[in-house]
Amino acid sequence: MPLALLALALGGFGIGLTEFVIMGLLPEVAASFDVSEPVAGYLISGYAVAVAVGAVALTAAVTRLDRKRVLTGLMVLFIAGNLLSATAPTYGVMLTGRIVAALCHGAFFGIGAVVAAGLVAPERRAGAVATMFAGLTTANVLGVPFGTLLGQQLGWRSTFWAITAIGVVALVGILVLVPGARARDGAPAASLRTELAAFREPQVWWSVVLTVLGYGGMFGAFTYIAFTLTDVSGFAASTVPWLLVVFGAGMFAGNLAGGRAADRSVTRTLASVLVVLTVVLVAFALTAGSRPLTVVWLVLMGAAGFATVPALQMRIMRHAEGAPTLASGANIAAFNIGNALGAWVGGVTIGAGLGYTSPIWAGAAITVLGLGALLAATAHERRVASRRPAPAAPTATEAPAPAAA
Repeated sequence: MPLALLALALGGFGIGLTEFVIMGLLPEVAASFDVSEPVAGYLISGYAVAVAVGAVALTAAVTRLDRKRVLTGLMVLFIAGNLLSATAPTYGVMLTGRIVAALCHGAFFGIGAVVAAGLVAPERRAGAVATMFAGLTTANVLGVPFGTLLGQQLGWRSTFWAITAIGVVALVGILVLVPGARARDGAPAASLRTELAAFREPQVWWSVVLTVLGYGGMFGAFTYIAFTLTDVSGFAASTVPWLLVVFGAGMFAGNLAGGRAADRSVTRTLASVLVVLTVVLVAFALTAGSRPLTVVWLVLMGAAGFATVPALQMRIMRHAEGAPTLASGANIAAFNIGNALGAWVGGVTIGAGLGYTSPIWAGAAITVLGLGALLAATAHERRVASRRPAPAAPTATEAPAPAAA
C-alpha cells in the first residue's frame, strides 16, 4: 500500500473528528459561551452546510491546479479553522472556525479520492478510496469517544488543539508522500469547462441520486439512534457512547470490505449491500426491544451502510472519467445531502408520534428507493449501450493493419 494513502487517511481522520466530536462536547461548548443548546447546535448544522458548499464551489475553483498543492492548501485551511475554534473568545468566532474547517471537508475527500485512485493499479482503485475513507470511519470508532473524553477532562478547547496537531502531521505527510499530479501522469489538469462537461453524462446525475438515497437511509436511522437505544432497547444513557463505538467498528469493517468488493464489480456491490441494508433496518425496527439483537443490528447497520461508500464514489468517478474532480466533489456534497434528508425524514416520523423506531423504518424506505434508483440507472445504462453501433467488421478485401513496432 502506498504510504501516500496513509497521509490521506490521516487527513480524513482529522476531518472526521472535527465533524463528529462536537456532538459529544455540545453541552460544554454551550455552557462556555452561555448559549442555548439549540443555538450551539448551529455548530453542527452550519458545518454540514459549509461542507456541501465547499465540496462544489471550492473544488470548481481549483480544478486547474496541481492536486497535491490543492490538498496541501486544504489542510492549511483545516488547521486554521480548528485553531480558530480552539482559541475562539466568542460563539461567533467559534462558528466561523467551524465553517472555515468545513469548507475543506468536501473538497479534500473529493480530490483525495481522485488522487488515491491514481496511486494504484486500476483493479485496486476502489480499495484505495476505501483506505482513504478509513480515516473517517476510524474517527468514529476511536477519535470521537477519546476526543469527547479529552474535552470533558481538560476542557473542550483541548480537543480542538489536538485536532489542530493532527492536521499539522497530516499536512507534513501530504507534502512528503503524495506525488504531484502532473509529475505522475504528465497531463495538464482539466479545465473547469471540461469538468462541467462531465455532468452532461446522465449516469453522473444518477450517481448523485444514488448517493443521496443509498447513504441517506442509513443516516436517517442513525441520527436518532440514541433515543432508540435508551427508550426502546432499554440501555442506560451511559452505555450509548460505547454502543456507538460498536457501530463505528461495523462502519470500519464495512468500508474496507465494500472497497474490495467494488474493485470486482461496482454495480453488484451496490445492489447486494443495499438489499442487505434494507433487511438489517427492517429487522432492527422489528426487534429493537431486544438488547442482544440491537447490538448485532448496530454492527451490521454500520457495516452495510458504509460498505456503499467506496462503490458510490467509484461509480461517479468512472462515469466522469477524464474529468472526475468536480464530479467527485459533488458526490461528497451528495453524501451530506443524504445525511440531511435522512435526518429530516426521521424527525418528521418522530414528530408525527410514530415512536423512536420510526426513523429506522424511514431509513429502510429510503434505502429501497436507492435500490430502485440503482436498477433504473443500470437499465438506462444498458439501453444506451445497446443503441451504440457495433464496430464494423473488416471486409474480405480489407487487409489487416500492420502491427506497430
